[in-house]
Amino acid sequence: MRYRLEARARPAQAMVWLSPVLAAALSVIGISVLFAVLGRNPVQALDVLFIQPLETLDGLAELALKATPLLLCAIGIAIGCRAEVWNIGAEGQFTVGAIAGGGVALTFGGHDYWWLQPAMLLAGIGGGMAWAAIPALLKTKFNAHEILTTLMLTYVAIQLLGYVVHGPWKDPEGYSFPQTKQFAPDAMLPMLIDETRLHIGAMFALASVPLAALLLGRSMMGFRIRTVGAAPAAARYAGFSRNTVVWVCLLLSGGLAGLAGIFEVAGPDGQLTPVISPGYGFAAIIVAFLGRLNPFGILFSSLLMALLYLGGEGLQVSMQLPIAVTGTIQGMLLFFLLAADVFINYRVRRVPARAARALTHA
Repeated sequence: MRYRLEARARPAQAMVWLSPVLAAALSVIGISVLFAVLGRNPVQALDVLFIQPLETLDGLAELALKATPLLLCAIGIAIGCRAEVWNIGAEGQFTVGAIAGGGVALTFGGHDYWWLQPAMLLAGIGGGMAWAAIPALLKTKFNAHEILTTLMLTYVAIQLLGYVVHGPWKDPEGYSFPQTKQFAPDAMLPMLIDETRLHIGAMFALASVPLAALLLGRSMMGFRIRTVGAAPAAARYAGFSRNTVVWVCLLLSGGLAGLAGIFEVAGPDGQLTPVISPGYGFAAIIVAFLGRLNPFGILFSSLLMALLYLGGEGLQVSMQLPIAVTGTIQGMLLFFLLAADVFINYRVRRVPARAARALTHA
């Protein structure tokens, strides 16, 4: 007997949601093998990775803190993906949002202006939207593919951040370190839980979940986004403008990523440095697809990814493993997710060896 993949008559809806579960289970097995190869106790390593971060209130607060930028970036990416608008540059929009909002904090902080923090958040959103507007313009005017333009602009944004922290915004009292001054206390976000770093940005991120669900499921714009992505011919027949949808998706995605950026620097960091993100914008792509592009699914997948970040830090400290292990685990999760997604449209069929040979010759 032999086995082959056979196309399904229609996608298997059960596999749409079972696929992430299967990918997570296979990732745990793969991670265990990886730890064994590295000469570490797999059971102990899995405990450090998945259990220990959840044992204290501070650990739970850190989990929510790291899930906040992942959730915001992934929600924006998912909205675009529903229309087949592929924003791969959330990391760059995150960075520019942090720069724009951080500039407001550095300029007006320390004077107890009541409007300072709202202005910082708006600047962060505006910075992310402005950065996303560039690929939107290139897409709608010159048909430049947004995967390339959003990705390349990410590296431009990182260089822009390096310029401001090494140049005009460099702290003159920072002992020549490439960083800005610490934000004034009135430019720092309020904390949600005392003695932790969890700030009010987590509430904004949580609120984005039902709002995104309402947008996609209950609004006319959401219907246009879904129709343009699922049935482009029907969308054209109905008079839906794809260019409009491209602009809406990229601006929404960029705005959410920019908001995540200012939350990051006005929350736990308190200043701009050359590295303000461990790759949240890129990891959010995995989060969006692991959550099936559904806002509520993304909420859970962002918590899982945040747990991997926290556990990865624990592995560095307690088991002396390199930081690259975290990226390896994320890549493993994406690999198994893509592999499991094959079974949404295909199934394994067992065929007799003779029939298999006949199919091969045919």
